[in-house]
Amino acid sequence: MGETALVDHDTLISVNGFSKRYKQKLAVKSVDLQVQRGEIYGLIGPDGAGKSSLMKAIAGVMSFEQGTLSVLGVAIDSEAAAERVKGRLGFMPQGLGLNLYGDLSVVENIDFFAQLREVSPAQLAERKEKLLAMTRLDAFRDRPMKNLSGGMKQKLGLVCTLIHQPELVILDEPTTGVDPVSRRDFWAILAELLREQGTTALVSTAYMDEAARFHRLSLMYNGQVLACGEPDAISQQAPGCLVEVTVEPMLAALAVLTPVYPQLEAVGSRIRVFVDNATLADAAAKVAALLVGLNIIALRALEAELEDAFIALLRLGPLAQERQQDTNVPRFDTPLANDNSIAISAQALTRDFGTFRSVDQISFSVKQGEIFGLLGANGAGKTTAIKMLTGILPPSAGAGQVAGADMAHAAHTLKARIGYMSQAFSLYLDLTVQENLQLFASIYGVKRQLRKQRIAWVVQIAGLADVLAELAGSLPMGIRQRLALACALVHQPSVLFLDEPTSGVDPIGRRHFWEILVHLAKVEQVAILVTTHYMTEAEHCDHIVLMYAGRVIADDTPGQMVADLQAEAGELLEVTTDQPLIALKLLQDNGFTGVALFGKRIHLLAKDRDAVEQHMRTLLAKQNLALLAVTSQAPSLEDVFVYRVLALEATAE
Repeated sequence: MGETALVDHDTLISVNGFSKRYKQKLAVKSVDLQVQRGEIYGLIGPDGAGKSSLMKAIAGVMSFEQGTLSVLGVAIDSEAAAERVKGRLGFMPQGLGLNLYGDLSVVENIDFFAQLREVSPAQLAERKEKLLAMTRLDAFRDRPMKNLSGGMKQKLGLVCTLIHQPELVILDEPTTGVDPVSRRDFWAILAELLREQGTTALVSTAYMDEAARFHRLSLMYNGQVLACGEPDAISQQAPGCLVEVTVEPMLAALAVLTPVYPQLEAVGSRIRVFVDNATLADAAAKVAALLVGLNIIALRALEAELEDAFIALLRLGPLAQERQQDTNVPRFDTPLANDNSIAISAQALTRDFGTFRSVDQISFSVKQGEIFGLLGANGAGKTTAIKMLTGILPPSAGAGQVAGADMAHAAHTLKARIGYMSQAFSLYLDLTVQENLQLFASIYGVKRQLRKQRIAWVVQIAGLADVLAELAGSLPMGIRQRLALACALVHQPSVLFLDEPTSGVDPIGRRHFWEILVHLAKVEQVAILVTTHYMTEAEHCDHIVLMYAGRVIADDTPGQMVADLQAEAGELLEVTTDQPLIALKLLQDNGFTGVALFGKRIHLLAKDRDAVEQHMRTLLAKQNLALLAVTSQAPSLEDVFVYRVLALEATAE
């Protein structure tokens, strides 16, 4: 493996020229990175980017073919070398609860891992109580792991990883598949460990919106590092800026902008355009000039976010894969009416499993041509609600109509009118794309004389023409998800149910997927109900219902939900100090609202900005902490989600 380069004592991980191959596939190619003591370092990229392979090698559980690797001052060049550092690090593999034992309770899992790590009984008692309280798992200590929600499983996995107080923790996608509240809990735990114990963390994620949580990061794609450094610095590597515009009619604006700007997306009522090599003023002027004659309701230019920079770097760099969008997509055989009719109606839907109430009298409606988001924490009842509406699961009480059919008494009619793409959608991986489409056309009862035409339609709308002969199992995740969508569309349903449809898909694939959904809703008038844990994706929805503990707790447009949060809790402030970890604890202990660490900055909510800022300055000055900057930020849907759920949890205690 070669000789490891000398590193200073503050460098806990040193990777130089690292490559990993699986048979003929080069999974990671010539990666370099350095992780310093006491920092949270991120690896960000989609499935297949090479993150897991790199992390497993650093954790000493996977060999590699090329390059050098040093961890905690030890050159990892043999199994014996890897064993020497394993006691000083903690490794949490990817997947909900994969490092845990399903039949053991929360406490039994912790005790088992403590025994493996030779933690003394006295140390175990103290650490266990502290970690249970920190993760809010103390009320579930006797619950079997297999009965925990996804977020709880991940937090228990973290407790078991931390029970021996490792110097270095390696966490592979710990927040994938968990709700925003559990994600925020997770980051709060890491911040406290960093402050109290100086723990160093290497964390991977597919969520671009988590980038601000890291001190430094590497953006990975297709086994290579696209860029590395502090999040703000990486965002600035893509020359250009964003223009957000609300304009009517939207479809006419998209038709004008799409041929000129290859990087744009429709997000709810807004269009977001990335303008290359332009200042804020120039970018706004260029977009406005193209929209002359249309009704521009709002237009603003702003600095690019990391996801926009990531896509721009991919689009402009050596890994670019240009995709020509076909704007002449054929229409439905029988166009759906554009009449704002109700496509989905839930009336006091309830579902009990024994004595447990999973869904508690939920009511909402979805119009034809609307993208409707069903959001909620793990275990909130979203998937159960979808299964009732699609006729898979009978309700315990309540009623519902979907596509003009009663969900409880018209199962055959219902299935002919809806498309359903479940979170665990199973394509036939040993069949080609063409064979999958033919099979699903047959399953859905598409008439033989229409099948060729229908398959050609979904191939065009999903962009599958170049992969028809490839096996489904060999496709990248983003293309596989588009194939799953095409299979759910081949019978041209008027209503589409999508349960976590883009989990693990890279940002480019995710945007392409949403382009298809916007076309289906706005052009074809398909009603779309979607669940997602990507809060940035939720902004694509025209309307949102937020569920908590089986109940609907909010029902409105994304914009109105953000406005309601600002009216109730105030504006979101971003605070920069010279010692953020100490300042974070001070603000938390003194009752500030919504305090959370984002990399080296602190976010909080302020009803009265001047009063909050003065209070903060006084507190920090008493501890000789410098307040370097306070800026206002626009709250996100994640802020709304977390604020609402934590408020309900507080009243339930």
